[in-house]
Amino acid sequence: MALFKKKTVDETPEVLDVDAVMKKYDRESNTRVWEGTPKTVVNVILAIFSLFCIYVTLFATWLDEIRLTSFMAFIIFIGFLVFPIKKGKQKTNCIPWYDLIFMLAGTGSFLYYTLNASEIVARFRITTVEVIIGIVGILCLAELCRRSVGLPILFVAGALLIYALGWGSTNPDMFARVTENVRVLFYSKEGILSTPINVCSKYIVMFIIFGAFLERTGIADFFIKIANALVGRFWGGPAKVAVVASALEGMVSGSSVANTVGSGAVTIPLMKRTGYKPEFAAAAEASASTGGQIMPPIMGAAAFLMAETVGVSYSNIVVKAILPAILYFAGVFITVHLEAKKEGLRGLTKEELPRIKPLLKQTYLLLPLILLIYLVGTSTRSIAYAAAIAIVVAIFVSLFNKENRITPKRILEALAAGGQGMITVAAACGVAGIVAGLISATGLAFILFNGIVALAGDKIIIALFLTMLCCIILGMGVPTTANYCIMAATCAPILVQMGVPMIAAHFFVFYFGIVADLTPPVALAAYAGAAIAQANPMKTAFTATKLAIGAFIVPYVFALNPAMLFIETDGVLEVVLICITSLIGIFAVSASLEGYFIQPMPWYQRIVSFAGGLLLIYPGIVTDSIGLGLIAVVVAMQFVMKRKKTA
Repeated sequence: MALFKKKTVDETPEVLDVDAVMKKYDRESNTRVWEGTPKTVVNVILAIFSLFCIYVTLFATWLDEIRLTSFMAFIIFIGFLVFPIKKGKQKTNCIPWYDLIFMLAGTGSFLYYTLNASEIVARFRITTVEVIIGIVGILCLAELCRRSVGLPILFVAGALLIYALGWGSTNPDMFARVTENVRVLFYSKEGILSTPINVCSKYIVMFIIFGAFLERTGIADFFIKIANALVGRFWGGPAKVAVVASALEGMVSGSSVANTVGSGAVTIPLMKRTGYKPEFAAAAEASASTGGQIMPPIMGAAAFLMAETVGVSYSNIVVKAILPAILYFAGVFITVHLEAKKEGLRGLTKEELPRIKPLLKQTYLLLPLILLIYLVGTSTRSIAYAAAIAIVVAIFVSLFNKENRITPKRILEALAAGGQGMITVAAACGVAGIVAGLISATGLAFILFNGIVALAGDKIIIALFLTMLCCIILGMGVPTTANYCIMAATCAPILVQMGVPMIAAHFFVFYFGIVADLTPPVALAAYAGAAIAQANPMKTAFTATKLAIGAFIVPYVFALNPAMLFIETDGVLEVVLICITSLIGIFAVSASLEGYFIQPMPWYQRIVSFAGGLLLIYPGIVTDSIGLGLIAVVVAMQFVMKRKKTA
């Protein structure tokens, strides 16, 4: 879910390639080219879709089957209007005949269900004609998903479908197998119309539209400038700017690639000029931008899905996400600081920093976001209502900025951008619903559970490790929302059965699904950063994985000790102690991987520091005491080395 697409930056040679990088690594940017009157017509259609979503979300009381199928019909229609069949140069104002067939066939399939929903729901069986209509609808959705999202999630869905039609069914009649799977996937609430698309049409759409309006207030540039003013002057300032700016943008954006390219267009060239190696500069931006997906309140839209799946309020999920997100960004911040100290990289000069007084006058830009968070936490109305109010406030605050004033024309542009932003998320959620439905129908979740339990025995730490591997592998190249849906259906129930609290289990799989954007071989955020920095993509991916060590540590902390998520806690003191020990542990592991604390660390100090950091992750007085002792020894040795060097 990309809410921020472009930044207003100086047109240096390195920044001019931003659009090309987005088109290469972010499928949402590979759109059909419309100009002139056709562009206006397409924007009007997209804006109408946004208005339709707002009306249905806030006012309509339709049957779920009517609401969801009409939403999907709109998605199919505008999806083939926006996304071409392949990447590359597209003819302006041209849509091929086969795309028109896809558009009409897919839209017609879902509209058939919309117009006959009451009758279809009333009877359990479906006719042969409805089987064909369902197959056409599923195939058109899959093709739109390929164009807008990519192939990885379709490989997962395809493999599961083959299994469901073959070994996953005992019915000898192949047509009966096909009929049953079409009924489940297309006509029931266990497939396309399941929780992911329901949450998508109810809540996510409003926040995407809100993000489109918020972007037009100029808040993205404000985030980068305020980050420069806060940390730009310190050691390795540009890298720290990347961390802070990405954390701020992550509050309202859920795309790691869009975040990397957006803020990276400014921060990566600055880091290179300061003296950072290209691979490190790209990795710092990628790891920080990927962390944006775990930053409340949006969290890559997965917060809404998690709330619906776990059965708690959205505000509850947001509150529990705060401490883990802070620890993650603290880990990245610590690593870039150590790298700067090791390489002697100073911050920006006073002349290069933005003036703080003009920025303070622009803090009114934060009002829509602050109001949104307040309404979500305190209002008895729905979160969609809170987003709608925030949209109105975003339009109001833009009136105070002549350059970014939201005029009627820009309202149309924002509504169109919101409608277009929904396509990828809805397509991914629809296919994720297919994946979840097939997993449930075939019982694969139970098979996976038995496999992990057999390997792990009663050792929860081994089960967590095996689940982590599953999440990273299944999450490669899959968008955040769809990624979480797959993890929630496959891996989270395993941890719950092993004794991990449900919310902690869902946060665990959510974190490691996101890490797939950094870990080779499918590290899209790292590759996008490498393209801007003109760095080696694979080296960048490995460096980004090292920088994001917090993403590998923090989930184990709250899975083993849920008090970090304010679950099963004895009070504030326990939470504070967990955060302190976790932060020290992250610092020790980061220093070990970086090979520097206050002096370069010999190999034996790095091993001791790494071991001490890991011991602080595992809850318990004994492990914490040993871990702190080992780290204290390393710190003492470092000070002795420094004293000798000074002497």
